[in-house]
Amino acid sequence: MLRSSNPILSKKDAFTPAAPQYGQQPYGQGYGQQGYPVQGGGRGPQDPWSNAPTPNQQAGQGRMTLDDVITKTAVTIGILVLTAALAWNFVPQSLYFPAMVLSALVGFVVVLLVSFRRVVSPPLVIAYAAIEGIFIGMISKVFESVYTGIVAQAVVATFVAAGVTLAAYKFFNIRVTAKFTKIVFISTAAFAGLMLINFIFSLVTGSGGLRSGITGPVSGLSVLVSAVAIVLAVLNLVLDFDYVERGVEMGAPAKESWRAAFGLTVTMVWLYIEMLRLISYIRR
Repeated sequence: MLRSSNPILSKKDAFTPAAPQYGQQPYGQGYGQQGYPVQGGGRGPQDPWSNAPTPNQQAGQGRMTLDDVITKTAVTIGILVLTAALAWNFVPQSLYFPAMVLSALVGFVVVLLVSFRRVVSPPLVIAYAAIEGIFIGMISKVFESVYTGIVAQAVVATFVAAGVTLAAYKFFNIRVTAKFTKIVFISTAAFAGLMLINFIFSLVTGSGGLRSGITGPVSGLSVLVSAVAIVLAVLNLVLDFDYVERGVEMGAPAKESWRAAFGLTVTMVWLYIEMLRLISYIRR
């Protein structure tokens, strides 16, 4: 069964061979055979991806394509950048912290709503991009006020890291195995849980917990945490690229490109924030 460690892309939906929705027969049955893909890029003896989609699939709606995913991802990131710019320019300084915390919490709730929905909701995807844009705008403004030029550095570092990861995935033909996926999934979930606890601890105590503050001395632990987060984000990108590629191959419904775009945007946002933190540590 096709899975990704990304919490958005790991949803059991039209990407997974066993998901009968959109008026279609379950994958692996509509092709006149039973079976499912072998995780890690392999193919089982009865592979439902090896054939073209059924007439019923084509009549219901179009197939997801790589162009769809790229377009939708550009839309979500574009909305995120727009709202970030608006927040940057129009939110007063006295509201920076409340806006940052509120947008982070609301964004987290929207992520859960999208994750638990069986059918992807484009309005929720757009809502996430807008809400997360406020958070990105606020946190970027705060860092930029202390370290001039850091936002541009973090943006460049984020897209360079993503581009290098995609190039390595394509040119080195990286194989995503079941064991690799499991390790990344568990590591990401454990890290997310740790950061949630640290976030609550920071709000209660006023300290940074495992993270150093925006100013002041930098601990080795803070650098290590950011480095681990960047590595995990990059590994999630590898899994997401593999997931999207296989989703396109198996002919997932076109609407699922919104879920793929959402998952990639979540990972890119995470990568950007960690780049922002790490560069701030380096510049002290």
